[in-house]
Amino acid sequence: MSYVHVMAAFHQATTILADPISNPAPADPTGGAKGVNLLLSYAKWGALIACAISAVVSGGIMGVGSLSNRPDSVDKGKRALIWSLGGVLTCAIAIPLVNQVFGAAA
Repeated sequence: MSYVHVMAAFHQATTILADPISNPAPADPTGGAKGVNLLLSYAKWGALIACAISAVVSGGIMGVGSLSNRPDSVDKGKRALIWSLGGVLTCAIAIPLVNQVFGAAA
């Protein structure tokens, strides 16, 4: 392969790489289906309800454990309460974040 062929190939490659890349606008892959929004709302409320139930149950475990002199139950209840509140915090942050991302894509 001669120097001319190498330079011609290099010039062709740089010309192809220099072409602008198209940036299409975001499109809704569901075609505006309401089922996806319904599914996301069920998941959102289901997660919040599960966190609320676990917070109430963990409070009950702490109460029963302290009344029956079972310190291991109290510790399990405290850990469960912290994790349930962490779950609520995660849902509270994730919901607006997902709405912002989906809103920017629409």
